[in-house]
Amino acid sequence: MAKLTLTAFLSLDGVVQGPGGPGEDTSGGFEYGGWVVPYADEDMGRIVVEWFGGASAFLLGRRTYEIFAGYWPRVTDEQDPIATSLNTLPKYVASTTLDTLDWQNSTLLDTDVPRAVAKLKRELDGELQIHGSGNLAQSLMAHDLIDEFRLMVYPVVLGTGKRLFAEGAVPTALRLLDSRTTGAGVAAHTYQLAGRPTYGSFDLED
Repeated sequence: MAKLTLTAFLSLDGVVQGPGGPGEDTSGGFEYGGWVVPYADEDMGRIVVEWFGGASAFLLGRRTYEIFAGYWPRVTDEQDPIATSLNTLPKYVASTTLDTLDWQNSTLLDTDVPRAVAKLKRELDGELQIHGSGNLAQSLMAHDLIDEFRLMVYPVVLGTGKRLFAEGAVPTALRLLDSRTTGAGVAAHTYQLAGRPTYGSFDLED
């Protein structure tokens, strides 16, 4: 059975929209694309390469698939571990609008995405990785299908944009497995799904 992991770049206020460039995702009038770039350093690169290195297959939403498919096939350096992984490993795409996929080793999922992903997890071995794909991640979080969250939190507040943990998210407890900080001040946290939150009180006893 495969472990499903999510890798996401977040601002301090939880925004995941358009991290890689101004034109990456301007939906909703978002104007702050590319907010990750000033913090990209060797430390960040090492962590991302390490995370990609564990992949057996990828699970992508439509927008992330189109961004990746427009970029990574053009990176032909066989020594680039991220490009090699993305260009050669199986890719499963959740989309209700795409009919065909041109990127090699790409497969469209059934329209019942949570059911299709649960089936994939049962059938695959190793690590099935989600990168970006915020809408897809939210739909899978609602069904407790993501086993591990790898969150890079950047020291910037954007004030607007799509958030990974949006209003109405299912209350979920997570267990911290690893935490590192890059030279540029990015905090890389790895969390494991840990069921539902528990609650208490600091009220003084009578």
